[in-house]
Amino acid sequence: MKRYLDLVSLARALEVIRERFGSKKPRTETVPLEEAAGRVTAGPIYARFSVPGMHISAMDGIAVRSAETHGASETRPVVLPDAVRVNTGNLVPPEYDAVIMIEDVWIGEGTWTIRKPAAPWQHVRPVGEDIGESEMILPSLHAVRPHELGALAAYGVTEVEVLAFSAGIVPTGSELVPAGTRPGPGQAVESNSLMAAAHLRSLGVAARRYPIVPDEPDLIRAAIEKGIRENDLLIVSAGSSAGTRDFTASLIAERGEVLVHGVGIKPAKPVIIGEIEGKPVIGLPGYPLAAYTILREVVTPLVGTYGFPVPEPETVDAALTTTLHSDIGTDEFVLLSVGRIGERWVAVPQSRGAGVQMSAVRANALMTIPSSKEGAEAGETVRARLLVPRRQAGEGVLITGSHDPCLDRLADMVRPAGVDIHSTHVGSMGGLLTLKKRQCHAAPMHLLGPDGEYNLPYLRKYLPDEDLVLLCVAEREQGLISRDKVSFDDLPALRYANRQKGSGTRILFDQLIGELGIGPADVRGYGREFTTHLGVALAVRSGEADCGMGVYSAAKALGLTFTPVATERYELVMHADALDDPRVAAIADAVSSETFTKTLQEMGGYRTAETGVRRRLP
Repeated sequence: MKRYLDLVSLARALEVIRERFGSKKPRTETVPLEEAAGRVTAGPIYARFSVPGMHISAMDGIAVRSAETHGASETRPVVLPDAVRVNTGNLVPPEYDAVIMIEDVWIGEGTWTIRKPAAPWQHVRPVGEDIGESEMILPSLHAVRPHELGALAAYGVTEVEVLAFSAGIVPTGSELVPAGTRPGPGQAVESNSLMAAAHLRSLGVAARRYPIVPDEPDLIRAAIEKGIRENDLLIVSAGSSAGTRDFTASLIAERGEVLVHGVGIKPAKPVIIGEIEGKPVIGLPGYPLAAYTILREVVTPLVGTYGFPVPEPETVDAALTTTLHSDIGTDEFVLLSVGRIGERWVAVPQSRGAGVQMSAVRANALMTIPSSKEGAEAGETVRARLLVPRRQAGEGVLITGSHDPCLDRLADMVRPAGVDIHSTHVGSMGGLLTLKKRQCHAAPMHLLGPDGEYNLPYLRKYLPDEDLVLLCVAEREQGLISRDKVSFDDLPALRYANRQKGSGTRILFDQLIGELGIGPADVRGYGREFTTHLGVALAVRSGEADCGMGVYSAAKALGLTFTPVATERYELVMHADALDDPRVAAIADAVSSETFTKTLQEMGGYRTAETGVRRRLP
């Protein structure tokens, strides 16, 4: 058995898959036509009869012999002694070879007068015009689309032979609880099998999820044997690393062979590729993003070797907003939010933590840092693989800067208008610098200047003479979030949850403790940073911290105590020409709407008198 950390490259792992499974053919099965959508044809499908099956009229009119209409004109009308009235779709009798529209016919007592000749087969749909008997309708290895079912039915097909390839998914782990269960300490909701099944079905593969198996070798062994017996592909979720409770590799080796254990990619190094009874077995890492990576980069090509058509994602060249560091020798996949600013695409990296599922939810693209590179520089043009259709990616609006829970409500409000907000929380200063580089559409900020004015002093300093619009979202309450009411005087005795450097909340906090003669060294937890107000509130509620600075709406959402200390102006700042973009204009209109004002009031902690007010610089 190959040992974990005998890493092979992704290219080599895929080569192993092709070598071992490329010559294998999937089973086939015959399904009723109504069940064929999304399935992959096992062979070509031919028409059982011609459509139309006889010559039919394409118009309402009269069926005629075209030779008898020669010479007809406005000045020399021709009276036809013999014609037949037909409607659209009616049979054209075999003795006639043309149809004249009824609008061009003057009807008399048993006669038909025309003033223009008819060409042979005019307005006649000949036999087999749509398709001829025995003509191919669909080729083999074609994923049947829903609208094609109608055509197949019209051409006499009632059942379809399709590729039959089934995948079983066995989730393992004593810490796992079923979806819908709130996890306790040390527990996690089992979600990887749900994701894997949906991914496989999208490729046309039948997928079956098995119950959670605890970390006991005998139980996992029995589950693997059952999964191999009942499926063509087996995926074992978790247990693929080299920990004391990871049994997947050894159990695969007992019954078959471990072909690869460890691939030089990130996330997802501890993937297993094995074979039992001639069938592929994949060991997924437990972390969700690592599992997603293996489904996308390993399982999808594996399914392709069995003849299933694998979609090729679209790509765009985009400017990277942030410098990324990576390890030499490992291909790293980084999830992105991409959007178009003017005529260029911009890519904002999502969190790279393997356990952060929201990175995949928020992402609409990804990039690869190849094993030969140590990373990618901010401003560098990277090739982004789209995870959504290009049109949908083009709807993305990049909002980068200070976090506030109301941005999620705003994003939901503008979605029906075809606007897809992608928020990245880098703090007010981070947003300001991103805006300066024109790498976002708008930057939310709340930077308190030395003169007590919000935002304007910083914009004049860092973006002098830029034509800017400041759109007030709200004046919001900032304060100390805690389980029990606290004040700044209590800080030296408390554990504090801090916001990240450059955030407006951090700047305000530093100013307030400075006025009280409290230094950063006097605040326990000052160096522990959180990127959102909800992150601070969660740290307080979980007991990880006693208090932290944040907005009232975050405290209210988690049922915590809030001690107000300041009211600040929270604004979306954008270049004035950004409002020429209909997507950005739609966001500005939404902020100014009565609906958004009501939403802020329901959330609590916002003063809305200035909501929607615009300021200009210079």
